[in-house]
Amino acid sequence: MQLAKAERQRLIESVVTRKRVGTQFELLDALADAGCVVTQATISRDIRELGLEKTHDPFGRPRYVLPNVTRRTNPQDLLNAILGQFGRRVTPAGNIVVVLSELGSAPAIARALDELEHDRIVGTLAGDDTVLVVASSERDARRIAKELSAVLV
Repeated sequence: MQLAKAERQRLIESVVTRKRVGTQFELLDALADAGCVVTQATISRDIRELGLEKTHDPFGRPRYVLPNVTRRTNPQDLLNAILGQFGRRVTPAGNIVVVLSELGSAPAIARALDELEHDRIVGTLAGDDTVLVVASSERDARRIAKELSAVLV
């Protein structure tokens, strides 16, 4: 079905508000699922005219958002949400805290920890299911581990 430009752009706004759409092709698919078939060139123009901004979700995946809708999530709330959902175990080891998580979620946890700008955290290193949190001292690592363990569900 062909929609008028204004209707199509309202549909695009609705789609990017309701779900994560990170590429023009994902947007094409989402519009097709809604019964609106358009070309990639049309999508490109609509994105530009609507002023859609490309940002990243908490897992680092690209996402289009409406202008002025990009909100800065409280870093502590973001960490609590991600760690609470995907974290499995927290263990201090010397001046390092080892955070075990579900496969694929460690980079998002590390990013959330980095954005927290915790004064006891020197840095993080993420694999697929493990985050190493480097602290200045063993004492700081134990405190960080205690804080992070309290978030686990």
